[in-house]
Amino acid sequence: DPNVADPNSAHVVLIIDHSEAGNHNGGWLAFGPDGYLYISTGDGGNGCDTPIRDGQNPDSLRGKLLRIDIDGDDFPGDPLRNYAIPFDNPYVGGPGADEVWAIGLRNPFRFSFDRDNGDLFIGDVGQDNWEEIDHQAAATPAPVNFGWVCREGCNSSATGASGCSLAGGECSGHTGTACEYPTSS
Repeated sequence: DPNVADPNSAHVVLIIDHSEAGNHNGGWLAFGPDGYLYISTGDGGNGCDTPIRDGQNPDSLRGKLLRIDIDGDDFPGDPLRNYAIPFDNPYVGGPGADEVWAIGLRNPFRFSFDRDNGDLFIGDVGQDNWEEIDHQAAATPAPVNFGWVCREGCNSSATGASGCSLAGGECSGHTGTACEYPTSS
């Protein structure tokens, strides 16, 4: 039956450990206008991304938008990483995980590319006060920092009901823009 998937045809592309907490697993996959696979991942953390602080850590795959090439395999000896890294990903050859395209996301549950201009829109769950719709214009170079844990919506997450401690000094260079709406909406 062509309408039934064959479970024996499954092929692992990438596994990301989320063992610290059972929430914020993120969750969307889409091919971008460039043909690469984009993967949104939650920060895997509890409130305020504690204790792991993955949202602002470019070495972590959590709390990010990842970009990979599923038509290649840069890791032939690793059965849990069956993909290639696009050469123009922002962290290739430097500090940060090569798969990372954007940082500073909390729990990006959906995203989409505008079919007319290639702009990216991400729905991201807020902490206590604000939900976000993040925007990256197609012409904006990566990486974009959407601000979590430093910001909730367009507001500092250290103020108001969220009260996230920002003592780690990781809050600089937020280039992403967001449309916010109250959590109570």
